Amino acid sequence: MGRIYKTRAWHDQLSPSLEEFELLALETYAHLPETFRQLTGEIVILIAEFPTDEIMDDLALETPFDLLGLFEGKGIAERWNPQSGEGPNRITLYRRAILDYWSENEETLGDIVSHVLIHEIGHHFGLSDDDMEKIEENAD
Repeated sequence: MGRIYKTRAWHDQLSPSLEEFELLALETYAHLPETFRQLTGEIVILIAEFPTDEIMDDLALETPFDLLGLFEGKGIAERWNPQSGEGPNRITLYRRAILDYWSENEETLGDIVSHVLIHEIGHHFGLSDDDMEKIEENAD
């Protein structure tokens, strides 16, 4: 039996591309509390479909869907000893893993991206889960 639902028009919708995902991540980062963003210093946000084989091996991941994001760089405690040739801190968000997580949960894509950004930054800057939860509550 055919039915017609009055829902959003999904027939012509695609999941966000890498470029759209990057824009979402940059916009989400810009709406994090200023004091939190100051902790990060210079940071680069990258988007990839999946982690590289090297990252998969280093983290002993069973599947590339196990990792939503990855912080690479130096936390506050390590910043006192800069070495030449070091680039800025960076966070890589893994689009396919985040989209998979989104499909299985009742959260908005923006909330998931915000959560991953806050936690990737927060853990490397020594913030507790309670601290990060407060930051999430204060994000625009």
